[in-house]
Amino acid sequence: MVRDPQTIQAEIERARDGLATAVDELTTRLDPKRALDEGKRRVHALWAQPKIKIAVIGVGALVAYVVVRKIFR
Repeated sequence: MVRDPQTIQAEIERARDGLATAVDELTTRLDPKRALDEGKRRVHALWAQPKIKIAVIGVGALVAYVVVRKIFR
């Protein structure tokens, strides 16, 4: 089946537009500043949970206790 040149040109332009959209989306997703901001947002959201705060403080206190005990032994 033979296609006319206008149809082929229209398909090429649609494919080109689709690829341009995909490249723009990938560029946005892989932006280091955006990734860093997203990481910070997740850490802040995680730290806002009381269970996480208590666990981190408990581990910190345990580490401090072990270090002080080793120093004075």
